Amino acid sequence: MSFKIGGDAYDRYMGRYSVRLAPALIGFADIGKDARVLDVGCGPGALTRALADLVDPRELAAIDPSEQLVAACAERVPRADVRLGSAESLPWSNDRFDAALSQLVVNFMSDAEAGVAEMRRVVRPGGTVASCTWDYSGGMTMLRTFFDSALALDPDAPDEGRTMPFQRPEDLRKLWEGVGLTEVQTAPLTVEASYQDFDDFWQPFTLGVGPGGAYCATLSEDARAALRAECRRRLGNPDGPFTLTARAWGVRGCAPG
Repeated sequence: MSFKIGGDAYDRYMGRYSVRLAPALIGFADIGKDARVLDVGCGPGALTRALADLVDPRELAAIDPSEQLVAACAERVPRADVRLGSAESLPWSNDRFDAALSQLVVNFMSDAEAGVAEMRRVVRPGGTVASCTWDYSGGMTMLRTFFDSALALDPDAPDEGRTMPFQRPEDLRKLWEGVGLTEVQTAPLTVEASYQDFDDFWQPFTLGVGPGGAYCATLSEDARAALRAECRRRLGNPDGPFTLTARAWGVRGCAPG
């Protein structure tokens, strides 16, 4: 599974959801216009860009372990402090920010507890640490369509609904409270994304992005064709534009003083 891809590939795969999810996460986290904010696991910059529309970009920082995605984010938000690095070892001092956010990232941290603890460390006492993850088991229609189709053809397909450890409110609450965050709240964040046609849905899976793309890349030509046909069938054999819904679970907590 890889995110060593360009911003355009990520945008086609997940970006159409990320740009809609970002304002919902910002609102849930209650970010004020004077806040100093860090975006952890920024990818090509959907959340960073949305934050820059609210806060002073000079008070905005972002970090990601992918060189290609860091370059895309820095291009989209040129005045922000965008760095290459990992969530588990943030290069900022204690209490540097009023809030640290991460969008669709916790499940991809090499050590989620360490990553969230680092987010807490760089946030001032009373500041906010907030994140969101997809409801992989039932709420994210695009991914569920793909993996339900894959499972119908291959019972050993790496279904994200089975493999992702943080996808329910109680999972996220336990993680947040486990690193000492207080006043923890969770909430559903639901968005929609549009597709021009079925190929607009299918082609991003062939680019090798994320777990779905990585699995698709392992398949033979015939197996990939069968998976494509099953996805199309489950979506109702669309001939034109269609829209899918996606539910994420948001979590926020307060850094203790």
